[in-house]
Amino acid sequence: MILDRFSLTDKVAVVTGAGRGIGAATAVALAEAGADVVVAARTEDQLRAVAGRVADAGRKAQVVSADLNDLEAVRGLADAAVERFGRIDVVVNNVGGAMPRPLLDTSPEYLAESFHFNVSTAHALTHAAVPAMLERDGGAVVNIGSVLGRVSGRGFLAYGTAKAALLHYTRLAAADLAPRVRVNGVSVGSVATSALDIVMSNDDLRRQMEAATPMGRIGAPEDVAAAVLYLASDAGAYLTGKVLEVDGGQQAPNLDLGLPDL
Repeated sequence: MILDRFSLTDKVAVVTGAGRGIGAATAVALAEAGADVVVAARTEDQLRAVAGRVADAGRKAQVVSADLNDLEAVRGLADAAVERFGRIDVVVNNVGGAMPRPLLDTSPEYLAESFHFNVSTAHALTHAAVPAMLERDGGAVVNIGSVLGRVSGRGFLAYGTAKAALLHYTRLAAADLAPRVRVNGVSVGSVATSALDIVMSNDDLRRQMEAATPMGRIGAPEDVAAAVLYLASDAGAYLTGKVLEVDGGQQAPNLDLGLPDL
């Protein structure tokens, strides 16, 4: 049956930024597909709640509370997966972000910090996890990017540049690791997570986002989680180096941040 190709039964996944939003939805989706999951983020209480949902799906979770801006902590997630579950099959690099700033307030140091948090962390975990994948049947890496890695938007120079780099990293890593490890990405549009709390609580900003999205709505974390499951499972077995645009059809910036003119 075609649905069997979406199964991750007895596989092991590592998901960063898994305490809430897209990361939490993804961890639960992978568990519902049959995977045990290492869930990592800064806030342990949130991770424990996600681990409970993984258990409700009949799978096991390993909680790792850590500062994922620390590359040693990120590398350690691979060890945690192998120590607890004996293998790694799927890596979801979901940690990242950067606050909007005008260009003249975006120092070179801030740009470097954004690159570190969005790209270097993804590479650190991928680099640490691939040897374990190669000891078995290979695996899949899914990097969570952003529509702002493809379109321009005032205030998003650091974040958009970093996400564009992450998505091209995806293509380059896929070429290096084929055919045994597939590397793909998801370019995410406006999704109702805690990062959008200020938008969701402001009717004017919310309407701006909805109007700029052809689908006419703000996405749900599960919209992204479903794409990750496709890329992580045998359903996506013939894809590598590709980026799925889960953005409601966005082709332009979606929000006026009210930044001052030069």
